[in-house]
Amino acid sequence: MMPALFIGHGSPMMAIEDNECGVFLSQYGSTIGRPKAIVLFTAHWETEVLTISAVEGRYSTIHDFGGFPQPLFDMRYPAPGSVELAEEVGNRLGERGIPVQYDTKRGLDHGTWVVLSRLYPDADIPVVQISVQPFQTNEYQFHVGEALRGLGAEDILVIGSGATVHNFQQMRWGGGDPEQWAIDFDDWLVDRMTERDLESLFRYEELAPNARKAVPRPEHFVPLYIAYGSGDPENKPEVIHRSYEMGTLSYICMKF
Repeated sequence: MMPALFIGHGSPMMAIEDNECGVFLSQYGSTIGRPKAIVLFTAHWETEVLTISAVEGRYSTIHDFGGFPQPLFDMRYPAPGSVELAEEVGNRLGERGIPVQYDTKRGLDHGTWVVLSRLYPDADIPVVQISVQPFQTNEYQFHVGEALRGLGAEDILVIGSGATVHNFQQMRWGGGDPEQWAIDFDDWLVDRMTERDLESLFRYEELAPNARKAVPRPEHFVPLYIAYGSGDPENKPEVIHRSYEMGTLSYICMKF
């Protein structure tokens, strides 16, 4: 039985540097065990129609960033795809009235491979990567997750990879302690999720403290609601890791 996870992936440097979240993820993979397969929604793939990777063979690795050290560009995560699982996921979503399309060529972006290189560094577990649609409503994101509820019982790990507080304009590049406004925003989210207060969560833009500052654009935020929706509602949401970098960049991780 696999949980659903939200992973705050932060900087791609987590793949090669031992920050707090990276060290945690390296240990957490063995804690939850090895899944049969992984379905991951990545903040770094935005599409108009929800798009599912149906890759035969092994994925290429996309280095969708710039200005980082060469060892990061040398990283590869050649995980296998799974056309069969991609079709199962597509069928589940289609049954809920959610249109999908398939992609047979796109590699794994850093929202996927940075996280998985820490959780399961051998790159030998089948992966289905899925895009996000940040222009859709918060209710829609949750319902996308709901369509995949039950995959955990098939030993399939569902992950939303993004960040709760993700605002480059508010980062302190010199580092330092986390700013209180970022902590307050994450506290509000955790409280509302623990109480399963969906009405407030769907209206977080107007109700959560500092929401506009924390989430200037929702592409990194929506994987949280997808992961939340895909989890077992009988399980109490749990913060499994919490740290910050550059004052405001949240690495909060949750299990559902």
